[in-house]
Amino acid sequence: MPALRRMTSGLLLTATLSLGLATSLAAPANAKDMFVVDLVNEPSSLDPQKQWNPDSYYVYRNIFDNLITRDNDGKIVAEIATGWDQKSETEVVFKLRSDAKFHDGQPLTAADVAFSVTRIIDPAFKSPQLSQFNKIKSATVTGDNEVTITTDGPYPVLLAQLVKLSIVPKHVVEKVGDDSFNAAPVGSGPYKFDRWERGSMVSLTRNADYWGTKGPFEKAEFRAVPDAATRLADLQAGNADLVVTIDADQAKQVEGSGSAKVLSALTERIGYLKLNPTIAPLDDAKVRQAVSMAIDKQGIVEGLLGGYDKPATQMASDTYFGYTPDLENLPFDPEAAKKIVEETGAGKTKLSFATSPVFDQRIVQALAQMLSDVGFNVEIQLTDMAAYLKRAQSEPAQQANLAFGRWSCACQDVDGVLFPLLHSSSNWSSLRDQKIDGLLEKARNTLDENERSAAYADVAKFVADEVPIVPLYEAAVIYGGAQNLQWTPTANESMFLNRMTWND
Repeated sequence: MPALRRMTSGLLLTATLSLGLATSLAAPANAKDMFVVDLVNEPSSLDPQKQWNPDSYYVYRNIFDNLITRDNDGKIVAEIATGWDQKSETEVVFKLRSDAKFHDGQPLTAADVAFSVTRIIDPAFKSPQLSQFNKIKSATVTGDNEVTITTDGPYPVLLAQLVKLSIVPKHVVEKVGDDSFNAAPVGSGPYKFDRWERGSMVSLTRNADYWGTKGPFEKAEFRAVPDAATRLADLQAGNADLVVTIDADQAKQVEGSGSAKVLSALTERIGYLKLNPTIAPLDDAKVRQAVSMAIDKQGIVEGLLGGYDKPATQMASDTYFGYTPDLENLPFDPEAAKKIVEETGAGKTKLSFATSPVFDQRIVQALAQMLSDVGFNVEIQLTDMAAYLKRAQSEPAQQANLAFGRWSCACQDVDGVLFPLLHSSSNWSSLRDQKIDGLLEKARNTLDENERSAAYADVAKFVADEVPIVPLYEAAVIYGGAQNLQWTPTANESMFLNRMTWND
């Protein structure tokens, strides 16, 4: 098992330092004073242990260091941890670097790492990320620069999940409290928090004392620009250096502009339509199957997404552990769907359809039209991301009938997708099925890859047949960037400023 391999500190440090040196040599000393990024919304949270959505982590991943991280090739590498050793099936010992400091000048210690783990797994903290970490029982300081993490039974995806664990300062959080920390976060990353103009922008400044590769920009602003056409205009006018979430048509405009360029990658993220099986008429499996048969996935990819994306058969790409090859889906069959809607009377009930401006509304409109064409009565309910997330994480009875979403665990293991979206203990899930709970628990409690694969194959077949979710497409991420920007987007959609360079 990869998790059982012994990782030496020296090897990891060599790889990390080599990467940092190469990046530093490539970056001009004074590349650009101000770097401007147009997001869709302002962050929902700057506390990295709360929300996990793009507009939030684009920003806070530059403020904080993580225990471990992924390099641009997707490999798990050192960050605050310089090495780790699987002591037993349930214990992993992490050696920590000694030269990291928080932005207030205080050293980052093993106590901060243990505190960060303990905080996110505390049910009272109510982190939306809890289901990704709740197999962790404890984190204990076992040396000056050493922390031991103990799991509740074998946990095969521990390292893959820990790439998302940001380290927060114990002394600051305990002094100011969670709300104040979210409003003015203190991290140890390559950029410091400067100010947050609510509804408008977040400003960061370069951390000149950063232990690793320093950022190429003195300052960075992340602005909330909900309108995609405005983001595109900002880029073409030189008012923004990087813009997120542009579609295929806008990408063509960028390519033809001469003033900017398209930066894209096929990601780990799956676009999906979530159904709420606890509320009529979607409590009937036949009606949910009608929803699936009404949707033309290929048409969405070719007609709206410009071929950047791929139709999905399941809530994973083939880069994930637990992907099920040759999985049969219900066919695109609008006539059969229409017949079911008529027979069940499902069209008599108005279906609320939750979405947010961060998502491609052309896809939402297309889905609503496809469902309407077979007789469903669909009402799109567009809210800002904060309201969308609050509703998506509420009790099933308060969730919408339908919700559009895009999910990535950044862990390349289906546990990080299927468990939060389907297990009844997760606040993201509206499914209540003991059999599925049992399969998901079995798969995350063994290091036997064959047992895990078999369990996930059963879950994938359940999703295809019973349709609590309709997987739509493997999502590409498309950015627009200034011509001078040198940056390679990654499958996990990270936006590390200190992995960018600027060539005048």
